[in-house]
Amino acid sequence: MSKNILVVDDSVSIRQMVEATLKAAQYNVTTAEDGQDALSKCGAGQFDFVLTDQNMPRMDGLSLIKALRAKAQFSKTPIVVLTTESSDDMKQKGKSAGATGWMVKPFSPDVLLNVLKRVLG
Repeated sequence: MSKNILVVDDSVSIRQMVEATLKAAQYNVTTAEDGQDALSKCGAGQFDFVLTDQNMPRMDGLSLIKALRAKAQFSKTPIVVLTTESSDDMKQKGKSAGATGWMVKPFSPDVLLNVLKRVLG
């Protein structure tokens, strides 16, 4: 059974690149343009993995992670941040918010797929 992945990024090109990478690896992909959009899509369905950017309009990645962690059905869902932010301070804030992992852009499709395999088992 294919896993359902939610990709959240305000950049159309990043969403398209991540979506193409994941679909080629046989994952079901849903995209959202920011945290608010992602939250509404999470209300309509369950995801096995969430990949989110940090810096987005309307709701940033850390706020999205906190909102998802407050929902019982997302309390254990792996959530990885894919962002240009690379400071230890931001990574710590991500961990405190409930992020499972942190990846820095630009990303390698192979690294992304390896992270998915690791967290999804």
